[in-house]
Amino acid sequence: MNLEEIVRATYEEVKNTDDKGRLASYIPELVNVDSESFGVFISTIDHTNFGIGNFNEKFSIQSIAKVLSLSLAYSILGEKIWTRLGVEPSGTAFNSLVQLEADKGIPRNPFINAGAIVISDILLSNLKNPKEEFLSFIRSISNNSELNYSRKIAASEKSVGFRNVALCNFIKSFGNIENEPSDVLDFYFDLCSLEMNCKELSELFLFLANNGCNIFANNSILTKSQCKRINALMQTCGFYDESGEFAFKVGLPGKSGVGGGIVAIHPNHYAIAVWSPKLNEKGNSYKGMKFLEEFTTKSQLSIF
Repeated sequence: MNLEEIVRATYEEVKNTDDKGRLASYIPELVNVDSESFGVFISTIDHTNFGIGNFNEKFSIQSIAKVLSLSLAYSILGEKIWTRLGVEPSGTAFNSLVQLEADKGIPRNPFINAGAIVISDILLSNLKNPKEEFLSFIRSISNNSELNYSRKIAASEKSVGFRNVALCNFIKSFGNIENEPSDVLDFYFDLCSLEMNCKELSELFLFLANNGCNIFANNSILTKSQCKRINALMQTCGFYDESGEFAFKVGLPGKSGVGGGIVAIHPNHYAIAVWSPKLNEKGNSYKGMKFLEEFTTKSQLSIF
């Protein structure tokens, strides 16, 4: 099977479709990107790599970073982490406060905003210099020392992050936030501001296609069991209240971000990153979702 040919053919097909999505205007800085950008990059375990379109252009990965912060927190706390977080799909919007009341401050999963805020709190409690150590963590996995936060994006998010402030304080009222909410939120907004391109994102996520092992340094980031569980969470919760649709149409673990990026994993095979900034009504990249559906259909490579 020639993956390059399939990626190229799928890209050209989807590129010419009418994009019905819209930019994430509620974060002011995200409106400044070129709405017509569209890039794809695939990295395989056997070092077959291919990119097309705007795959070298950096973008804000936003909620995709939640997988990385979870990976670091999970490697530190182990199974104790699940006393503070659930593992069920939320069925509600990514920034919803609805379930926290009934669930007594335990977020339904790590990928909704409430869950990622708790993960940020865990890292604050367990790292001496959380921002620097988290950055070192992702740089070591990707073998890329240039990955960094975006000050502009972080500042833009902080300026409009009122619902996240509410989420953090509400969780704090239940005793599931240990640190000062302002410190937790400052770290959380920086996490979401991480910038990288499709090539960097695809290569970074290869460890989750490789049983938790860093393919560049051949060291374990997560145990095989931990890697399996994070992939399972991406499968069931990676696309908010469109996760079932993604599983049904694409059949891969994955994670989206409102910057228009999506990364998907085929365990033991590849990691593929797609970026197209216009989002559908659920907050996922319109063309990104369409590309991955067509790609797994054409390649017949999914986990099902």
